[in-house]
Amino acid sequence: QVQLVESGGGLVQAGGSLRLSCAASGSIFSINLMGWYLQAPGKQRELVATITSGGTTTYADPVKGRFTISRDNAKNMVYLQMNSLKPEDTAVYYCYAVIRPRMVSQLRPYWGQGTQVTVSS
Repeated sequence: QVQLVESGGGLVQAGGSLRLSCAASGSIFSINLMGWYLQAPGKQRELVATITSGGTTTYADPVKGRFTISRDNAKNMVYLQMNSLKPEDTAVYYCYAVIRPRMVSQLRPYWGQGTQVTVSS
């Protein structure tokens, strides 16, 4: 069984910073893509950033220059450093990973439970 567990969300004032962490655990053979998505109230879940196992990153336009995604392959962790936060960044942030579990030949998508980020003006 594979789990993704996020941490680091909270309440911050506009212009502030937060760092989200996500730990993948369980029966893992390998991890391919990792990333972060957000879902604001009443809206669909949308991409924030992704990072490959080799370190190639992509970002959604609204967060470019403010957010930085990174990962520690040895620890099966992915991070999202969020700077210059804006009220419109308020959302539940979900960790995402494409993982090949042990004893399974296919890659599978996994989601964390989400962590709330609230930015006050």
